[in-house]
Amino acid sequence: MGITSLPSTITTFPMPSEVVIAEEIGHGRVLTLNRPNNLNYVSEKVALTLGQKLEKYEKDDNAKFVILKGAGRTFSAGGDLERIYDARDSVLEGVYRIYWLFYHIHTYKKPHIALVHGMSMGGGVGLMAPMKFSVVTEKAFCSTPEANLGYHPDCGLSYILSRLPGRLGEYLGLTGGKLKGKEVVAAGLATHFVPSHKLFQLEKSLLSINNGCEEDTIRSVIDEFSTNVQVDETSVLSKLSIIDDCFSRETVEEILDSLEVEAGKRGNDWIMPVLKSIKKASPIGLKITLRSIREGRTQTLSECLRREFRITINTLRTLISYDLYEGIRAAIIDKDKSPNWNPSTLDEVHDEQLDLIFKPFDEHDLELQIPISEEEYRWGGKYENSGYCLRTK
Repeated sequence: MGITSLPSTITTFPMPSEVVIAEEIGHGRVLTLNRPNNLNYVSEKVALTLGQKLEKYEKDDNAKFVILKGAGRTFSAGGDLERIYDARDSVLEGVYRIYWLFYHIHTYKKPHIALVHGMSMGGGVGLMAPMKFSVVTEKAFCSTPEANLGYHPDCGLSYILSRLPGRLGEYLGLTGGKLKGKEVVAAGLATHFVPSHKLFQLEKSLLSINNGCEEDTIRSVIDEFSTNVQVDETSVLSKLSIIDDCFSRETVEEILDSLEVEAGKRGNDWIMPVLKSIKKASPIGLKITLRSIREGRTQTLSECLRREFRITINTLRTLISYDLYEGIRAAIIDKDKSPNWNPSTLDEVHDEQLDLIFKPFDEHDLELQIPISEEEYRWGGKYENSGYCLRTK
């Protein structure tokens, strides 16, 4: 299997001030999100650094695999909401870099491994789920709560959620429901469950692989530390028949109606918190989320990312609503937990409004410049060559 002791020569760059710590250990490359006091948010600088490192490692014959982890008790809580609130649409560079980064994580040419111990929300899920191997512990939990903020599942999440079993993706996207530990694996958002007390030894063993760094070798190493996953009957994953029935309905309104019916049946007390969560979310965020996930079911990764990018840009520019900023204000800035959504009800959100933020940009150079096919200008399309950057020069 090619497992030896750790190499004696280790090149590291552990500067505490760095937002991403990069280490070169034998044939392994370790990237650590290093903003533990800020929930390891993926900022513009983080996205730029990760993109640069991943490109370097993909082209480096000595780099055989990449490990991504988070410092502290959080893997990543996704985007930096306070920065978005303060900067408004001047965060376009960071948004572009983040989407460009996520495309390359999905299509990376070498094995990559996420070690997830703690919170992974929104874009954090988008980081871990497409990895070839994604390892979670019992202290890991995942959620996609964007609709609660007047936003939508971005960074490839409409692609990821739409490919989960049944209608679980719609459930997670509309409710912001939390999956914990083994549930994350059972749902298909991670590949392995490893008890937290074994995580350090797992990483050490991976970095001790001396030869034969193929996927099968890496999988075998992880398998040695992982345990089988069985879902408890109290888990929401044991309610998939009801979830599939209710969340397959055509509209958010019909989903709510079907949940109301199911909630009245014996043994379905778990549905009441689900209803409460959906009803307190942004009406426009809910409708964007449902449409985005539904469209994602029949679209390629590139199509999903381009569409999500349009939605994000138009949302930041408040094309049809200020709900994103109101959601951040209520949750992060003032913390009053009382957002004033506008529109305030689902029936006030019309398809014509949604069409405005889903449609392609009139000018093609404002689209996300990622390859239509994987081999097309593999690392091209960077922000520096985008219409957004060129227009600021």
